[in-house]
Amino acid sequence: MQPPFHFAPEYDQPVRYMQRTREWYLALGYDNPYEWAHFLDVPFQPLKKPLAASRVAILTTAAPFQPDKGPQGPGAPYNGAAKFYEVYSGDTDQEHDLRIAHVGIDRIHTSMEDSHCWFPLAALRRAAAAGRIGSIAPRFHGVPTNRSQRHTLEVDGPELLRRCLEDEADIALLVPNCPICHQTMSLVARELERNGIATVIMGCAKDIVEYCGVPRFLFSDFPLGNGAARPHDTASQDQTLALALALAQAAPAPRTTVQNPLRWSADASWKLDYCNVERVAPEELARLRAETDREKEKARLIREAAYAKAQLP
Repeated sequence: MQPPFHFAPEYDQPVRYMQRTREWYLALGYDNPYEWAHFLDVPFQPLKKPLAASRVAILTTAAPFQPDKGPQGPGAPYNGAAKFYEVYSGDTDQEHDLRIAHVGIDRIHTSMEDSHCWFPLAALRRAAAAGRIGSIAPRFHGVPTNRSQRHTLEVDGPELLRRCLEDEADIALLVPNCPICHQTMSLVARELERNGIATVIMGCAKDIVEYCGVPRFLFSDFPLGNGAARPHDTASQDQTLALALALAQAAPAPRTTVQNPLRWSADASWKLDYCNVERVAPEELARLRAETDREKEKARLIREAAYAKAQLP
C-alpha cells in the first residue's frame, strides 16, 4: 500500500546499527553489550591548501588477500582467520587485492565482488589526472578493526598519524566497512585532525560515526561494505569521491555530515535485514552463536600473536 502523500516507508531511514548489534548479541546470549565511543568535543582542521594543491591519502579497514586463510572472495562467510591487527601500508602506484571477508559487513545485500566499493584508489587516480587534487599520497594505510578503543587510541592511531605525516598528506579519506570499523575510523580521524590533517569518513553507519563525533562524514545510505560506491558503477565511484573531496574543503565546522544523494535501490527493504533478530528463527540464532564463538577464537589467536610479536599490551 502506498504511504499517504507519497511519504517514504518508516523503515527507509538510516539503519540504527548500535541498536541492532546490541539486540543481536543479546539474542546470541552475550550479556555484555558493547559500549560505543562517545565524545562531546570534536577536533577540526580546516584544509590548509586549495583542493587542487592538496595531497590525499586513503585509509582502509580492508585486508590484503591471504590465499592460505580460507574463503575471502565474493559470497565468503565471515572469516576471522583473515583479520589483521597491525597497521600496514601499500604503494599507491601499484594494484592491490584487498578483501573485506574478515569484518561484519552486510552479506545479504553486498556481493563483495567489486573492491572499488571499499577502496577508492581508482577514483582517486582519476581525480588526480583531472587536476581536482594535487596528488595521491605515496602509500595507503590499512587500519586494524579493533574492538579495543584504548588500543586504537594509544597504538594504532598514533602509528597511522606518523605514517600520514611522513607521507605529507593534507587530507585523509577513511573508508570503514563493518560497525566496529566505523568506530575505529572515527577514533583515527579524531587523532589525525588534532594533528593537522583534514579528514573525511566515507561510510554507511551514520549513528556510530555521529555518536562518536568526527569532523567530516560523507554518509552513503548503502549496505555495509559500500562506503565508497555502488558495485560496478564507475559514475557512483566518481560522484561519491567528489562529494568527499568537496566536504574536505567546504565543511564549516566539526560534526559536518553530508548525505550522498545516491540510493542503493528503489526498494529500501534491504535495511530490515542486517542483524535483525526479528527475522531469524531461534534455532538459527543458536547455530550463529556457535559460529560466532569459533570465529572470535580464530581472531583472538591472531590478535594475541600479533601483539606478542610487537610486544604490545
